[in-house]
Amino acid sequence: MNTPSAYLLGMVIGNGEIQKTSQQTIITIDIPYKNLRTDDDQDVQTYVKASLFDLLPIITSVVGNPINTTSGKHSTKISFTRDNTHPFIKLTDKYIASGTKQQNIKLSGKIFDLPRDCQRSLLRGIADVTAYIRKSNMAYGAKNNHRVYIEIPQNWSLVIDIANLLKSVDVPIQTIDFGHPNFRDGQVKKYNEGKHNFWKKEHQIKIWANEFLTIGFNISHKEHALEKYATLLLNDSKLKKEKTHQFYWEKRIVRRSKPIHPCENDLSIPERVRGRHYESWTDLAKDLGYHE
Repeated sequence: MNTPSAYLLGMVIGNGEIQKTSQQTIITIDIPYKNLRTDDDQDVQTYVKASLFDLLPIITSVVGNPINTTSGKHSTKISFTRDNTHPFIKLTDKYIASGTKQQNIKLSGKIFDLPRDCQRSLLRGIADVTAYIRKSNMAYGAKNNHRVYIEIPQNWSLVIDIANLLKSVDVPIQTIDFGHPNFRDGQVKKYNEGKHNFWKKEHQIKIWANEFLTIGFNISHKEHALEKYATLLLNDSKLKKEKTHQFYWEKRIVRRSKPIHPCENDLSIPERVRGRHYESWTDLAKDLGYHE
């Protein structure tokens, strides 16, 4: 494994789809546009297209040509077909234990044996296709409290694997907004309105902007925003690195009283935490495997 291979593997894990036949594997990677305009009112699609000039040499260094790219209104897709004997296809078989797309992919524990530089490259690949940084991503709505959001739809094990990979490269998580009824409908308001599945949203891993600089992005508009908002954060007298560089087990944990939610026993919740009531994301994360 080298860093370009790790980066491409991260893209596949983060927002790829694997279609395998007896002889060949088709891999399609989707780079979505969360918003069509950047915070400074530039066209996101244009930035992603420009970023392909940097991305495609990385990808072709791993899998060669041909590579197909298509750009739509809401995303750019990269796809390629290779024989199952190709080294990169063998890598996906080695490090992806099961699953074919972001909603059901499960990683092999071997991913944690990778060198740190490969882990960072893999996380950058994940970030390029799943993470966002925008002015609105501020903690507590406070000025300069800028964060990166990594969004993982429905996949409980992947959110914890990404959390533990971040820990492996010494990047603390500020919070995880789990797609769990105690957090996405904590006061049972939506349920009482008849919206029983409102809480079934993507998981969001939230990281202080300055802490994410060691991972970064290859998508240019995301990297520019990261550098801008990390600088604003670091220049804020109230937000020094001593505050941002803390794992949850290194600081005071706040628990807020919440009513029992009728969906705490929902079958979509992993069995190990199903039926439990949570008043802090840290307790749920710990029970799922993200801890000291």
